[in-house]
Amino acid sequence: MKLIIALSALLAVAVAIPRPQADQQDQVVIVKETPSDNIGVGGYNYGYELSNGQHHEESAELKYAGTEDEALAVRGSFSWVDPVTNQRYTITYVADETGFHPQGEHIPA
Repeated sequence: MKLIIALSALLAVAVAIPRPQADQQDQVVIVKETPSDNIGVGGYNYGYELSNGQHHEESAELKYAGTEDEALAVRGSFSWVDPVTNQRYTITYVADETGFHPQGEHIPA
């Protein structure tokens, strides 16, 4: 019984300890947004930028519509900022029937 009381008291203390709140500067918010125009037919287009430097844009078009080889051809880019070095990394890519093809200065050729 003493063990249960001691554990309960320990739990009560742990719950009562105030936790630090996230600083307003640490909160990530949407800075810019390109609304999606995806209506379920053909391709799509969207994009966003966040306050921490993340960025993503992508568009797609339907190729070979109505055939056995129908596929989406996707083009886009995304980037982020390394919080330690403050260096921006950017990847551009194409994804289609031939696969995913990323490119970036830090990606070996």
